[in-house]
Amino acid sequence: MRLAGKVAIVTGGASGIGRALAQAAVAEAAAGVVVADLDGDAAAAVAGEIGPAVIGAACDVTREDELRALLDRTEETFAPVDVFFANAGIATGSGEQTPDAVWDRAFAVNVRAHVTAARMLVPGWLERGPGCLVVTASAAGLLTQIGVAPYAVTKHAAVAFAEWLSVTYGDRGIHVSCVCPMGVDTPMAHGGMDPMAMASVTAAGAVLTPEDVAAAVIEGLAEERFLILPHPEVLEYFRRKASDYDRWLGGMRRLRQASESTG
Repeated sequence: MRLAGKVAIVTGGASGIGRALAQAAVAEAAAGVVVADLDGDAAAAVAGEIGPAVIGAACDVTREDELRALLDRTEETFAPVDVFFANAGIATGSGEQTPDAVWDRAFAVNVRAHVTAARMLVPGWLERGPGCLVVTASAAGLLTQIGVAPYAVTKHAAVAFAEWLSVTYGDRGIHVSCVCPMGVDTPMAHGGMDPMAMASVTAAGAVLTPEDVAAAVIEGLAEERFLILPHPEVLEYFRRKASDYDRWLGGMRRLRQASESTG
């Protein structure tokens, strides 16, 4: 899918990958772009910086009423949504002792928000024609994330839901892409993730810029790929995991031990 002439929403759009995706959509000549973020003022500031056919909006993606209002405002301002970048995400908690409230918030932002968006968007896309959902998951959703259990678990679930949508609606005019980067230079990398977890990420591969990720997404959408891997080595790690799970687990334990000594 090309973004030219399309109307797009980017959640978590005030910084990091979301901001870069909004900029990329404008560069690709999208007809309208909505930068949505929990921080509405920051979203509005980004919108003002990147182009005239861009608006900013406050939105808590875990609230169904706010997500509905976002879709309605987008349609009133531009047209119905063609491409929804489900980019908002959080890395929170630690291990199995993480309190239930923290687990619940991780599921709400990283998984349930995608389900709610799809529930609202899919009927219209089936009726009108093509639509596209782009889920920002993580390499953690294909592999795992050392040190942050809620993040690893919910990103696996995000990948699984994106897969299910693609299987169910991919032959009915709805395209789904799932973006799975490793380390990216975002606010999450600077204090949003615990040090041991971040040490394991930086040990596994290069830390990309948000613009690198956005460029990979634009390329992946043009080729209508489901799995978009800004870090190509993730595919090889994924293959190794599938081919010998026990060996892969042993390697991850060694990486955890190395991260504990440097994190």
